[in-house]
Amino acid sequence: MVTIKGGRKRLVTGVVSALTAGLALGAFALSGTANGAPETAGAGRQAKPTIVLEHGAFADASSWNGVIADLRADGYPVVAAANPLRGPSSDAAALRTVLDHVKGPKILVGHSYGGNVISAAATGDSQVKALVYVAAFLPAPGESALELTNKYPGSTLPDALDPATYQQADGSTATDLYIQQDKFRHQFAADVPAKQAALMAAGQRPIAQSALEEKATTAAWKTKPSWDIVTTQDLNIPAAVQRFMAKRAHAHTTEVAASHSVAVSHPHLVADVIERAARATVR
Repeated sequence: MVTIKGGRKRLVTGVVSALTAGLALGAFALSGTANGAPETAGAGRQAKPTIVLEHGAFADASSWNGVIADLRADGYPVVAAANPLRGPSSDAAALRTVLDHVKGPKILVGHSYGGNVISAAATGDSQVKALVYVAAFLPAPGESALELTNKYPGSTLPDALDPATYQQADGSTATDLYIQQDKFRHQFAADVPAKQAALMAAGQRPIAQSALEEKATTAAWKTKPSWDIVTTQDLNIPAAVQRFMAKRAHAHTTEVAASHSVAVSHPHLVADVIERAARATVR
């Protein structure tokens, strides 16, 4: 396990990457060749895998922008998928349509609730070579995000939520969950600059309450190599919960003193871990 004690320096365990920008295409951000396939740097050289990023609740694909910039600068094709945030099963089905579109080997990365989604979507897909969990859930079959959150004390999310109940087309009611904007930075992004956190709060996407209660039916981490970034200052998913899940999955673990929004506050570190997973599994 690697421990990072704060700051924004990149890990000295891989190739140092530079900064550039991501592109958006339709419902997801896409870089690389036109169909998302990895670009080949030269004859006889192994093409780099495509990195597929899945955001979690209270965020959107732009939360990966800093990570995308580093990965693309290092020659990795990247897709940042749009997560519907309706439920692990249906969200995994949506992500699989993206995976089916991207040819060649892939590294699948999930933040927060996105961990539930990649654990389901990658099952049975031989082209997904590794899983990277970023302050994320790694549920076993029969477990829900809500159940795991409450496994150990420390989450202050319930008191920060702003539920919005609405009537569905069939007449039943459902509830979407937001984080109260005045509590967003403290709860979700304490180490992100205040102005940036305010923009994130205004643009947050809600998750269906039922999505956090839906139980997992499969777990790709049982059969695929996994990497995990544990955030020790996380107020959404307590560090003890993250450590429990990472240990159970035999994941290569990196700990960092960061908030739940580690991909925003420490994009270089996140990109480094993803690249280590890519180098270890795609040769």
